[in-house]
Amino acid sequence: MLTEKRSPYNVIPMTTTKRRASLYTVGCRLNHAESAVLGEGLRRKGFELVEFGQPTDLFVLNTCAVTEDAERTSRYLIRKTLKHSPHAFIAVTGCYAQTGLVRLTREAGIDLIVGNQFKWDLPAYVPPAHELQKRSSPHVIHTKTIRRDDFALPYFGEPDGTRASVKIQDGCNAMCSFCIIPFARGHERSRQLEDIEAEVANLADRGYQEIVLSGVNIGQYCHKDRDLCSLLRRLERIDGIVRIRLSSIEPTTVGDDLLDLLADSSKLCPSLHIPLQSGDDEILRTMNRGYTVKAYVKLIERAMIKIPHLGLGTDLMVGFPGETETAFRNTVAIATDLPFAYFHIFPYSPRPGTTAARLKQTVPSSVINRRIKLLHEIGRTKQLVFHHQQIGTTVPVLFETSVEDGLRYGRAPNFTRVAVASADNLCNQIKPVAISAATERYAIGQLAVQQPTLKLMRLP
Repeated sequence: MLTEKRSPYNVIPMTTTKRRASLYTVGCRLNHAESAVLGEGLRRKGFELVEFGQPTDLFVLNTCAVTEDAERTSRYLIRKTLKHSPHAFIAVTGCYAQTGLVRLTREAGIDLIVGNQFKWDLPAYVPPAHELQKRSSPHVIHTKTIRRDDFALPYFGEPDGTRASVKIQDGCNAMCSFCIIPFARGHERSRQLEDIEAEVANLADRGYQEIVLSGVNIGQYCHKDRDLCSLLRRLERIDGIVRIRLSSIEPTTVGDDLLDLLADSSKLCPSLHIPLQSGDDEILRTMNRGYTVKAYVKLIERAMIKIPHLGLGTDLMVGFPGETETAFRNTVAIATDLPFAYFHIFPYSPRPGTTAARLKQTVPSSVINRRIKLLHEIGRTKQLVFHHQQIGTTVPVLFETSVEDGLRYGRAPNFTRVAVASADNLCNQIKPVAISAATERYAIGQLAVQQPTLKLMRLP
């Protein structure tokens, strides 16, 4: 049972009439955390949540605007839903609803558009279940600006996996030249620390063992002079939570205090996803990233010394305006040399209103595709080597619901995906697994009885 809380938002009374609602999330882990809250709001309004793709009376789409492809995907999902549920009420929220209002108002079939300022109020703006009907034009709830004050959630949502995403922060002040998120989500603001504690305690009571802290720029978390490290220390005290994992964190916000905390803690997972974007100083300067390649390399070196078994991931952007062959080769060199376990690779996507969108030195799509292919090849090799280095270790694995070809999958603390053959339902159980083999996609092991061990993991 969810904890009842006083809400600063519209109160949604419980009703008894049940109609179907489906919810789809495009984009980041933060969006997924927010969708869980929206889902709870819809339940409280009297809707029964059904899986996406099933016939539905209401479709809520939580959108992303980071790339043009994400926006295109959102429009496709709306059209796909209307094919099997032509009378469904379509409500759109999220970053694309904030930045792409004009385009969305021209999209056929949308009945409600809610900008990010009013995202939590979306269930209140949806008509009661028994009054749902299509509109000739969408009802728009939108402002250009977003409040800057620290926030609390109106209620707690139900995570959709064994690892529960917890939103701790929103907005960004960094203004990277390629990024539309400051326009979509506004200035940096943090969630009230006590509200985070209450949700995490609630998750522990419901049996969740791992939480993933999410936000736009989580390293900038600060509520009443309590920073990210202060928050982590508070969350470590909550009984029942075995693992605390950080989502993507900017390199300019990772200090020695955080690295020391990760190294010493028994609950903080030894995994970091630190975006690099480019291995070329001139490109980084034009991106307005706020660090140099040398500074980034030194950060990674310190991290690996303090946390030798660290699982390290990064983001790489390909085709940023002005990315010459030399600049790309610099990225290849850094990506190859540093001990990354995996890459997330993105083609540059011009975002209207950003500084980079005005740059003229565009890179041909054929060149971008060739460069992406090369980085994917390097990334696959990195993953295979990282998984191979864990052979002979025994690691604690939190198993998830996924079952493929008779194998059950879970995650080790350093974010390695681990597969075991077992007829038992292991979902949401932490079991020691002896790693004996590896593929690009995952490490392979057997359920063990001995306690997990760790060994130093360093990529060449």
